[in-house]
Amino acid sequence: MNQQNFWNQRYADEHYAYGTLPNNYLKEKSADLRPGKIMLPAEGEGRNAIFMAKLGWEVEAFDQSTAGKNKALLLAEHHDVKISYTISDVENIRYPENSFDALALIFAHFPGEDRRIEHRKLSRFLKPGGHLVIEGFSKKQATFQQLNPKSGGPRDVGMLYDLEELKKDFNDFEFIEATEEKVVLAEGEFHQGEASVIRIFAVKK
Repeated sequence: MNQQNFWNQRYADEHYAYGTLPNNYLKEKSADLRPGKIMLPAEGEGRNAIFMAKLGWEVEAFDQSTAGKNKALLLAEHHDVKISYTISDVENIRYPENSFDALALIFAHFPGEDRRIEHRKLSRFLKPGGHLVIEGFSKKQATFQQLNPKSGGPRDVGMLYDLEELKKDFNDFEFIEATEEKVVLAEGEFHQGEASVIRIFAVKK
């Protein structure tokens, strides 16, 4: 099954696979930011996009899944906010360079061989002085998946994050925070329980 079909199938149900509340780390970091224009890759069913729009951000989201987009737009309508949502993978997405004030990669995992290329591409869309927020599963998540399959994350270890690799991917950023942590996730059906994540908060030089 290709990635687009996988995510369309996951988002096909009426319930929201990862809930409708925002990611806790993004919520925490948003308190330190002044609203502007934010890009949310691999945004799925829209929980983070809607949250940021409610804070006054201009939101540009994209994902491969049409099912995810449809549910995101329903959620936006429910909360009476507007978001822009494009159906695309990261390889084909196009935005003007230096056009965003923030980039949030929330559990946005790309194939290992393409990861650095895709991260460099996304970083070019961010203005100098723009902020980067990342939360994603670390390599150690493979162990947590064995203990609890509902803790989440790609089953392909090559798609899981390594902190030093991410620092190299975003080597033109100043890192305010860059940590690997054990957390307890409670995000819908598929992010439940203890997990190992990497969290990054950084500024583009």
